[in-house]
Amino acid sequence: MSESIVRHHRGDFLWDDVALLRYKEDGAAPFRDVTRQVLFAGDEIPAQWRYFEVARGGFTTLERHEHVHNVMVLHGRGECRVGDGVWPLAPYDLVRVPPLTWHQFRAAEDSALGFLCLVPTQRDRPQLPTTEEREALGAGTRRAAG
Repeated sequence: MSESIVRHHRGDFLWDDVALLRYKEDGAAPFRDVTRQVLFAGDEIPAQWRYFEVARGGFTTLERHEHVHNVMVLHGRGECRVGDGVWPLAPYDLVRVPPLTWHQFRAAEDSALGFLCLVPTQRDRPQLPTTEEREALGAGTRRAAG
């Protein structure tokens, strides 16, 4: 497949020749109002560079997996859970999600949250928390200073 050398930004965090995709299939896991775009993926570098947009009040799935995530917030505000901590997010913040660590991104009620995410091309399927794990995470949550 031939990939464009330059894919121009069209505004509103959309790019030429980049499909706007649903975050996940409906019913596969709990989430609300999230889209994703795969900006770069291929054999030359064993990674995918993706852009996620979480609408106001939306959230990604609470999940964990064996691969690491590296995230850079591009716009908006919200928060991320990583392990038992919750951190506020603003543009240009960087987030590292270690392997097998519960994580979730939430947009503020009055602001969308857009971020880039770098992950390995070959990765495992997300694991969802059991009811007991979800309850334990809620009880152990600590707010981190921003």
